[in-house]
Amino acid sequence: MAVYLLSFLGGRLYTILWKYAGERDLIRLAGMIAAPTVVVYLVNRCFIHGVLFNSANAMASVLIFLLVGGSRLAWRLFLNHPLGERLRGNTSKDPNRPVMIVGAGEAGAWAINVCKSNGSYGHPVVAVDDDPAKLGQTIHGVPVKGTLEEIPDLCTRYSIHTIIIAIPTLRGSRLNHVIDLCVSTHCAVQMLSDPQLVGAGAPQQGAFRELNTADFLSREEVTLDTARISGYLTGKTVLVTGGGGSIGSELCRQVMRFKPAKLLIFDIYENCAYELQMELQQKYGRDVPITVLVGSIRDKARLDEVFETYHPTVVFHAAAHKHVPLMEISPAEAVKNNVFGTKNLLVSASEHGVERLVQLSTDKAVNPTSVMGCTKRLCEMLIQTFAGNTDMKCVAVRFGNVLGSHGSVIPLFEAQIKKGGPVTLTDPNIERYFMTIPEAAQLVLQAGALAESGSIYVLDMGEPVKIMDLAKQLIRFYGYEPGVNMDIKIVGLRPGEKLYEELMMDEEQDKMRRTGHNKIFVAPPRSIDLGEFYQQLQELSAAAEHNDDNVVAQLAKMVPTFTPTRENLKL
Repeated sequence: MAVYLLSFLGGRLYTILWKYAGERDLIRLAGMIAAPTVVVYLVNRCFIHGVLFNSANAMASVLIFLLVGGSRLAWRLFLNHPLGERLRGNTSKDPNRPVMIVGAGEAGAWAINVCKSNGSYGHPVVAVDDDPAKLGQTIHGVPVKGTLEEIPDLCTRYSIHTIIIAIPTLRGSRLNHVIDLCVSTHCAVQMLSDPQLVGAGAPQQGAFRELNTADFLSREEVTLDTARISGYLTGKTVLVTGGGGSIGSELCRQVMRFKPAKLLIFDIYENCAYELQMELQQKYGRDVPITVLVGSIRDKARLDEVFETYHPTVVFHAAAHKHVPLMEISPAEAVKNNVFGTKNLLVSASEHGVERLVQLSTDKAVNPTSVMGCTKRLCEMLIQTFAGNTDMKCVAVRFGNVLGSHGSVIPLFEAQIKKGGPVTLTDPNIERYFMTIPEAAQLVLQAGALAESGSIYVLDMGEPVKIMDLAKQLIRFYGYEPGVNMDIKIVGLRPGEKLYEELMMDEEQDKMRRTGHNKIFVAPPRSIDLGEFYQQLQELSAAAEHNDDNVVAQLAKMVPTFTPTRENLKL
């Protein structure tokens, strides 16, 4: 028996939270029992030579497993039973009650009050904070027992089930580190749904939200010049093309903050646009000045009708085909929509007195290896040509990937993890720039306020992120361990895909100019031979109408930095 006790102590049996035990804990227990059983067997074989004793030893190991593991799991089942809950004074059907509050400031105190006023959130038993003055204090009866670095240890000590992060000022790498600490505990992790609620009365529901993938790559909060943004949006009619999409819909949400006279949501996909309309009406009231317009930027007559009817002052152009591999298969469609749809919009907007037009571009337009990226580079060139020939302020905003957008890598990883894997990665060395959808939308609005016509504004995306690291982080977030119970499979680069994205072309590297905003830069203007450019556009249009391979050849002619990679296509 002493051998088994030593094994249990060495294997830290008594640190297992049997209240939350699962398969891995039972396997761990079996290992702790198997090791001393083997030791006893070897001692018996070498020194005692008793066959009967070996049989008894084997039976004893089985009984120990049943008694040790069974008794603990039986206690867990009892605690989860309504009778057990009543004995513990817990009226909730959720037995996972203990809550840790990360933050002992105003937000932390508010979170504690919310939990105590609504039992469904759980029972706060401990708080943590890095302020030495708060350590050892109590907040509404909850002790502050340690620093943020002690989160894992305190979760074990207090049998924590849920962690609520209640420090609104946490941003960037510091927030990422705290999230990693919380996720490592395998507890449920939540954050404040809306920091602006802090100090108000305790809401009955929706005070906290589950951690989402955007939180993993949290960046420093964007500071906006709201006065300049209000100057061109407040009281104006604003049109957002692709308004039902990931970035387009967020642009609509951000625009509504500045009280436009009317918001026009223009999209060919009516379902997403309708859902956005319902969302905004629920937030701002049924009489909110929002109109959903179904149509395509490829239809010049429909665009003219919209401009003649509603007379928008500001246009945000977010409509585009953006899926890289799909556009490799259908290059003519990418050209018709992205290039000539943008041209239609520019012509119609300039003919109907639009004051400024902001086009959303992408880092894939820089030294493109994809049809999609090449078409977006042509859109940047269209912006520059129109800026020099109309009174309309035309600008483009170039940025990298946004977290959670349709077709992006994170929703794919999440779906794969929820199905049990494997998580597929195109290359172990692939890197991407990321920002959140709200951050991208806010900076687009800010760039629109700068509106130096013909400018290509480049957003500061921070440091690139290795997709392998992101995949591992997501896997751990969902309670798995990469390479242990969740595989990562390398499948090879897709057609048009690059290992590394770039935000600046070679000739732009040393000529980027700062703006009044620390996260927005201006690419140097490039000279474009208008006669040659428009002749090439006509040739591109003719090729696109025939849907042939001449489309790609013509794109390469118009964008010399384009390196087609369609030889890998499986048509």
